[in-house]
Amino acid sequence: MTERETIEANCPPSVGAMLRRRVQLTPARPAFLYPDVRNAWQTYTWRDVGEISQAVAAALLDAGIEHEQRVAIASTTRVEWILACYGTALAGAATTTVYPNTTDEDVAFILADSGSRIAFVEDAEQAAKVTAHPELDDQIRLIVVFNGTGVGDRIVPWAEFLTRGKSYAREHPDAVRQATDATGPDTLATLIYTSGTTGKPKGVELLHRAWTYLAVAVDGMHFIDMDDVQFLWLPLSHVFGNCLLFIQLEIGFSTAVDGRLDRIVSNLGDVKPTFMCGAPRIFEKVRSAVLTGESSVGLKGSIARWAFAKGRAAMPYRLDGRPLPMALRVQYAVADRLVFSKLRARLGGRMKFMVSGSAKLSRQIQSWFYSAGLLIVEGYGLTETSAVAFVNHWSEPRFGTVGRVTPGMDKMIAEDGEVLVRGPLVMRGYHNNPEATAEAIDAEGWFHTGDIGNLDENGFLRITDRKKDLMKTSGGKYVAPQKVESTIIANVPLVSQAIAVGDGHKYIGALLVLEPDALRRWAERSGKAGLGYAEMTRLPGVRHWIDHQLRRANSKLERWETVKKYAILDHELTVESGEVTANMKVRRATVIREHQEIVDTLFEDPLEES
Repeated sequence: MTERETIEANCPPSVGAMLRRRVQLTPARPAFLYPDVRNAWQTYTWRDVGEISQAVAAALLDAGIEHEQRVAIASTTRVEWILACYGTALAGAATTTVYPNTTDEDVAFILADSGSRIAFVEDAEQAAKVTAHPELDDQIRLIVVFNGTGVGDRIVPWAEFLTRGKSYAREHPDAVRQATDATGPDTLATLIYTSGTTGKPKGVELLHRAWTYLAVAVDGMHFIDMDDVQFLWLPLSHVFGNCLLFIQLEIGFSTAVDGRLDRIVSNLGDVKPTFMCGAPRIFEKVRSAVLTGESSVGLKGSIARWAFAKGRAAMPYRLDGRPLPMALRVQYAVADRLVFSKLRARLGGRMKFMVSGSAKLSRQIQSWFYSAGLLIVEGYGLTETSAVAFVNHWSEPRFGTVGRVTPGMDKMIAEDGEVLVRGPLVMRGYHNNPEATAEAIDAEGWFHTGDIGNLDENGFLRITDRKKDLMKTSGGKYVAPQKVESTIIANVPLVSQAIAVGDGHKYIGALLVLEPDALRRWAERSGKAGLGYAEMTRLPGVRHWIDHQLRRANSKLERWETVKKYAILDHELTVESGEVTANMKVRRATVIREHQEIVDTLFEDPLEES
């Protein structure tokens, strides 16, 4: 048997079957920890999860949901989101994920295009996005509110919905099992709308086969074990957060769930997880807070800089598994006691590894954390590939790469450098969009990712940029904007977002958005507390600081990639303005178009290339 056939032979027929098996195997083990209204952590065992998910499924069937019909979920990350998802799988229906910060217009489009019949929503605000569109009244027959009260027969609270499900299950004891048994590998499991950087979102159809295959493949990699504890804050509407729900079913580890970003640090200290997944932005924010906080100045700052210098010196030895020279071993031990141990304690003190995905992670940021004894491994995938197409294993990290292909999947680099993948993780297609499906998946089944990359001799993939984003200077040099942008963010802690520009020009420029918290701390230390964001960006010392740090960033780029001019935007990029997607990816073309006059000023007086 091939590797793929071996994995497929061990896959349950559906997500619902995988949940039933987990409940039978470890009913008393903790499954999810979640904060109550007092922010005290409560626990659901797998038995609890099975019972509540069963009630959800029964209530969905009672409401008339049918095989493969869509059930929408619009909420921040919370335990009810997960239970609604599991219940939908047991009922043989398919989940449609909706970001809670999705605009009203896109919510209406997603619900209509998906054909969703029932919607789980977080609160009255999310419910209003549904009820604001009368054209959806006949389609969305029931709205279930996680946190709020009911309104009439159409909007019901979560607790009442569960009560209905338990009553229906007593009257029809075999209904949920029959629905689950009728669900197979080729049944639609999840419909995730890609936020995209242009145009309307496209609905990606992921089958039960994709989730069960991914879960069994990851389990076989011995990446995570049952005794691990995950901290989950990622948006579950995004494929990265979503895939973790199914991997957990197969392996059986426990997860602490809380999507509130302002509580991440305190939650890590409370639950002391052994692993966490995140987008690069969260790791950038942690590093920025350290580099711009009180510990970055004076004696503390000097000690921290010395410690990280020793950490960088020790890194090659640690990565190769070689013993440190005696002097460096002593120095690293001192650095660990004075600086690194405190950073690890802030993240709970038990973190074995963290996984970065959804965007490119700067190698500098990865190295900075590793210097402190915190390993971040990078993976790669798209919504269309069920999130995890490639991943580095924590036992063999290769910095600067996204790892090897998921076991059993096929990979190939096309002649133009585009990364192609094929196998069970690839979507069935785009919902109601056969033209886009035919464009993305060729006749041989290869999914065209749109990313440019290369494979080394050991099969590790390195992503260089998006195929459509490559810029070409007037001198004929190709520039990957993602590389320029990540280098700026890694070396200029005051910058939260960077947009490289310069297609057709002699040199590269950049639009910069500053990190509000870091900017505020800088202003306070400079005696300028209380100013608004726009006012702080105009302080003369800000540009002086950025100029100094940008020289360091430019030293890490090729000559034709260096940023000669930049402009600081006087506002943050928002979903409402259309400048970032719902999962906070910058819509580069939109930002450039909306600020074309500013971009033009960067090239009004062309500089001679040095």
